[in-house]
Amino acid sequence: MFERSRRGEHALLIQPHAGGPPGEGVLEEFAELARSAGASVAAVLTAKIDRPNPATLIGSGKLEEVKAACEATGADLVLVNHLLSPVQERNLERALERRVVDRTGLILDIFSQRARSAEGKLQVELAQLKHMATRLVRGWTHLERQRGGSIGLRGPGETQLETDRRLLQKRVDMLSKRLDKVEVQHTQMRRARVRSELPRVALVGYTNAGKSTLFNALTGASAYAADKLFATLDPTVRRIELSGGGVVLADTVGFVRDLPHELVAAFRSTLSEAREADLLLHVVDADDPLRDERMAQVDEVLREIGAGGIPQLLVFNKIDRIEGAAPRIDQRGEDGHAVWVSARDGLGIDLLREALGGKLGLQRVVGEIVLPTDAGRLRARLHALDAVLGEEHDGDGWRLRVDLPVADAARLAAQADGAPLRPLLPEAEPEALES
Repeated sequence: MFERSRRGEHALLIQPHAGGPPGEGVLEEFAELARSAGASVAAVLTAKIDRPNPATLIGSGKLEEVKAACEATGADLVLVNHLLSPVQERNLERALERRVVDRTGLILDIFSQRARSAEGKLQVELAQLKHMATRLVRGWTHLERQRGGSIGLRGPGETQLETDRRLLQKRVDMLSKRLDKVEVQHTQMRRARVRSELPRVALVGYTNAGKSTLFNALTGASAYAADKLFATLDPTVRRIELSGGGVVLADTVGFVRDLPHELVAAFRSTLSEAREADLLLHVVDADDPLRDERMAQVDEVLREIGAGGIPQLLVFNKIDRIEGAAPRIDQRGEDGHAVWVSARDGLGIDLLREALGGKLGLQRVVGEIVLPTDAGRLRARLHALDAVLGEEHDGDGWRLRVDLPVADAARLAAQADGAPLRPLLPEAEPEALES
């Protein structure tokens, strides 16, 4: 038996894998997670696991290798890039005489450091308590007799642990109720934004793709942004003005492969910004060699939270890291586009605004039209939309100078008396005339 050290910042990393060796990106991401939590990486060991050991995950030979590496490097913490059962975690700690933290525990620890708002802190604490509920026993190494035993081994362990479980459950229930109240408030605010008829856009993407930096570039805000995983957790919402009107833009938490289910459940309010958006700006690190894999993982999480069917606009960020790369808009598929930008340097932001307005149907048409005297209804509708810049009247009708969004012009042109508006519409919008 050993007393669990309160230290634990010099970490040895274990990367389990099946079949061939793990990819370089997997190892680098795990090391970056460890550094984001405040640990220094002493060494990284891989462990091939064809048949996981139910007691320790890794085999006895690899366990001895890990213990020897800990002694040689002075590591006082072992991080495992895999989900460990409570039994496996406890047995590994006994064998290695060091704290052992699995991938879920590591990400939860990072989130606990990053949360700033009251809601974010509540969400992280709830996720931690739910994760801790099955691992409560490991904190009581001096009360290991909680499940009975021989003479002299029975004692207060069971009573203490059961008391702790009841207290933990009470805390979970209280946090859940408080978060439900916060969710009601946020739902009301989102409904108010819907009533304002402003399109809603959410920034999503793999963690550290540059979402917060892009958010600041688009809005002129000063949301916290840093070159590290999960730099921001709490959603930030701002209104931005495009050439065709206003848009509500929300910055959300970054995704990562194997995102713990406790976090997906706890951060339902944050993720609602993505789930209820009209358009998702999928931000991708253009310089990431695993960008296609990262994009697929983000799409998987979006499907998991119910946002898989929302239209996306791809934004390839960090082109400043690619030699010779320039801002541009690419055609992807039949109806998709990708915008290449550098949010840090402000390159391509105007192109992104243009593409964003186009995706939301916010392009504007400006021109002059002639309405006959029997088109009074169309003239009234144009005035109701505040689209008339000026007009002249003669015996044959009205000559109007108009400025209005393409979407509005297309709807009016699709009606029987909207023929004068058709010449103003761009040729790229034929489907709008039929909608």
